[in-house]
Amino acid sequence: MTSWRRSKLSGVAPDEIDVPFSPLSEGANRLLSEAATPVMDWLADQLPTGTAVILADPEARILDRRASGNMYSRYLDEAFCVPGSSYSEEHIGTNGIGSVIETSNPVIITGAEHYRENLQSFTCAGTPLHHPLRRNLTGVLSVSCNYLDTHGLMVPLLQSAAREIKARMYAESSLRERMLLEEFLGASRRTSAAVVSLNEDFLIKNTAAATLLDPTDHALLWEWATASMAQRTEIRSEVTLRSGAVVQAWGRMVGERPGGAAGVLVELRSPGSGSPHRKSAQPVSDPDLPGRSATWRRTLSDVDSAARSGGDVLLTGEAGTGKTRVATRVAGGNAVIFEAALAAVEQDWAMQIRSKLDGPEPVIIRQLEVLPPSHIALLAALLGSPHTARVVATATTTDLGSQAARLLDHFGVRVELPPLRQRPEDIPDIATALLREAGGPSARVQPAALRVLGNHPWPGNIRELGAVLASARLRARGADIGDTHLPAEYRQAGGSTLPSLQRSERETILAALDDCRGNKLAAAELLGIARSTLYRKMRAFRIDDQRWA
Repeated sequence: MTSWRRSKLSGVAPDEIDVPFSPLSEGANRLLSEAATPVMDWLADQLPTGTAVILADPEARILDRRASGNMYSRYLDEAFCVPGSSYSEEHIGTNGIGSVIETSNPVIITGAEHYRENLQSFTCAGTPLHHPLRRNLTGVLSVSCNYLDTHGLMVPLLQSAAREIKARMYAESSLRERMLLEEFLGASRRTSAAVVSLNEDFLIKNTAAATLLDPTDHALLWEWATASMAQRTEIRSEVTLRSGAVVQAWGRMVGERPGGAAGVLVELRSPGSGSPHRKSAQPVSDPDLPGRSATWRRTLSDVDSAARSGGDVLLTGEAGTGKTRVATRVAGGNAVIFEAALAAVEQDWAMQIRSKLDGPEPVIIRQLEVLPPSHIALLAALLGSPHTARVVATATTTDLGSQAARLLDHFGVRVELPPLRQRPEDIPDIATALLREAGGPSARVQPAALRVLGNHPWPGNIRELGAVLASARLRARGADIGDTHLPAEYRQAGGSTLPSLQRSERETILAALDDCRGNKLAAAELLGIARSTLYRKMRAFRIDDQRWA
């Protein structure tokens, strides 16, 4: 029988360490598994035949399993209780892993309390595992047995084991972070440059770096380091930070160990002067219309030109892209807003608009695409008549049919807003603005969650992002939003992010297929490519033609 010895902890209490970032990563999974393995081995030796010890991550995916007895091991295999399987409540219903994640508390599910019939011969107890420094959920430890062998000590035993795993995680985390701290202190004494010592979930910076970096730069620097250091121990290259500062970044791995490096030490300098420099006219995110991508900067330039023109303006774009907010920017905060959808139920809707067209305040008409056909000609006549008020209208599409041609022709200035999927690099700024506008306790979106959000296609655009963040904020319960706080369908949708050029190519292909209603021969002709090339690119970009079926 193996012994279960308590890890020797460092003298630093978790409360004295400021660890701000990601809730889960490959490194965190590795840390959890390394800390849990000896404890699981000990439990497996102590528990009788017909029991199992199971470790799962915060997504309820099984990481490891110890089953006592060949027969019970086969039972678990038949129930797909194997590494890699998901036991989330969304997939399995009530169970001793997914229910722990949903409640954030220890649970014991016996027999028929399981939702799935094939689990009703089991009793499963589970307890949450929290990171000792960040305090976020890092996994679940569960014990299962035959329903007839249920014992009241299952939960207390698990809680004791969870405390041991937490102690081992703390000892290992403290070691990695002490190594990063020692390297940071040594580098800070040698140079006046900006110095950062970091890994996937920990960051230390000196005063020079603190004035240079914002929270999202942690993810940026870590991705730069991990991508560049695959074959080298030292790297040097130019990096553009979120603020627009362009720096020469020099990095080297810290503490190469069997379980992986403790992290990376990075010095940030200007290539010429020894201090970071800022590009002239580098864009800063607008607090009201956030984003600093090239796509969004061009759009804002068009918006500003439209506002200065003094004429009537039509704003188009997909639902949820922020057309009303941009309309308010163009028209001004004192504008009178009319909903086109109400024209069908308010008999004096047109008369209300007519009275305002001769007034001093600008007029905003939202969602022209839902204007009843009976009102299109009437509104076109009103807008075609001399009026003193400026009119700004929004429409989800410019394809409103031939009846609306006169109405659309009235607007000499038109601006189309890009969908969010065409500017995923703006998501950090947009998320920050949405959380700020929601009020309440301040919260940040952690780097791991930003990576997941950046990979989603966002058919509902900014409105959909706002709803997801509101849901995640409730689940975070006042803490910073991590990827585990996002709704399950968004966590599972994350894939690899396409480079900007490939993303633009994918959008062009989708637009051509939409215009041709899914006819691939016609779309290929429209794009000027062979049909075989179109098929190949659709496979490469994972474009599912079922959307046009």
